[in-house]
Amino acid sequence: MEFKKDENSFYQENEADERIAEITYKPVGDSDKVIDADHTFVDPSLRGQGIAEQLVDRLVEEMEKEGKKISPSCPYVVELFKRKPDKYGHIMADEN
Repeated sequence: MEFKKDENSFYQENEADERIAEITYKPVGDSDKVIDADHTFVDPSLRGQGIAEQLVDRLVEEMEKEGKKISPSCPYVVELFKRKPDKYGHIMADEN
């Protein structure tokens, strides 16, 4: 699935221009090297299709290009990073 991007999110819209899937993020403090993945949403009509993980993967891809790490506060992303450390461990910001 292709996602649209704006300043601090990747998303998908339906025909009525309503967001039906999104992941949002913001800088952590004054850091330009760490972002907080703070929210993930997938419309009930799309759930069970792996869309949320695709959103995370798209965010990871973008942060890799920008040389940034992710410090997630979104419960879904926190749990996904814990479940798949081999896939996401390289992008996880150090806990300090």
